Amino acid sequence: MSRFEELIATVEAYQALVDENYTRIRRLAQEVRGGLCDYIGAPDGICVQLVPPTGPFEPRAYGDLAFSIPPRGFRLLGPVAFGLAFRVSKNSDWLRLRFECRKAGDEFVVGIEDGAEYVFHLPMQEGDSEPFYAHIYKYILDWFRENIESYEEGSYGMRTIGFDFAGEPSPPPEDDSKPGPDFKL
Repeated sequence: MSRFEELIATVEAYQALVDENYTRIRRLAQEVRGGLCDYIGAPDGICVQLVPPTGPFEPRAYGDLAFSIPPRGFRLLGPVAFGLAFRVSKNSDWLRLRFECRKAGDEFVVGIEDGAEYVFHLPMQEGDSEPFYAHIYKYILDWFRENIESYEEGSYGMRTIGFDFAGEPSPPPEDDSKPGPDFKL
């Protein structure tokens, strides 16, 4: 085997691992998008969308753009992020959580915003996502409850995590040095 053939074989093995990692993360993201509304009992339609993990967003399906790496082509092996827009009112108020997923030995670690993590054991089995739904729901609910408590105690205004709220769609900024509205708390 020539050095070039060895390099090609090594890169093919590398890309197979990238694909395994991406597929696992995408499958989890799609399960969460599909199952979280049922878990919380949202009676009136879609309450979760996969959105880009950073930048402006609208509560709609973004497909491949909801992930920090593309589904095809040469991709780097590493953590993959995705955004989850979650409807939080009867109207159309949405917030976004950013998830970053990585494999750590026999564990699959999902980091949320401020360092909170949820750990799956590999290989993941059917039904493993249900406790994760509870974790996400509790995380969001606790954030609002903590802010209510902080307000009532008079110590509000501290920024602990960066939920993004979806606003009215806006045109892209004309100049990259002037980003559009972010609507972070």
